[in-house]
Amino acid sequence: MKMRKSLAFQDLDSIPEELATREGESLQEIDLTHNKISDLRFLLDFPQLTCLVLDHNSIESHVKIAAAPNLQTLWVNHNKIKNLGLFISTLCKSCPNLKYLSMMNNEAAPSYFNGGTYQQYADYRHFVIAHFPKLEMLDDKKIEDSERSEAKRIYGRKVSSV
Repeated sequence: MKMRKSLAFQDLDSIPEELATREGESLQEIDLTHNKISDLRFLLDFPQLTCLVLDHNSIESHVKIAAAPNLQTLWVNHNKIKNLGLFISTLCKSCPNLKYLSMMNNEAAPSYFNGGTYQQYADYRHFVIAHFPKLEMLDDKKIEDSERSEAKRIYGRKVSSV
């Protein structure tokens, strides 16, 4: 049975210390939607975490992210991420095993919904896919083999099929 915790809509700017102390070793999923979280170093206290929802927070491109090798799902929709290269280079080092990543409605993730062109959207997807070989879904769309091939062609990284 998965251990889940919702701290959504709590106006938090950090994780309560007692949560990390009491449940940190066992929690697998945390929902922190609609808070003021801006630092992800708290991930050190949650080694079993596989799913983290941080929609509508204060995550920026230069966020500090602790190593979270078990994290497979990360949602950071509606945050303040503007520099894709900076954010993704940090994220891929700290969370190399992501399978599901959603960054919608951030300046760094162009789409029709925030004024981006189709080419900007495609470039964004290829860049992210090139950095996460295990990624299966990006935003609301499954990653196709053709996208993986194109990401490898453009960015020259080892991009494996899942």
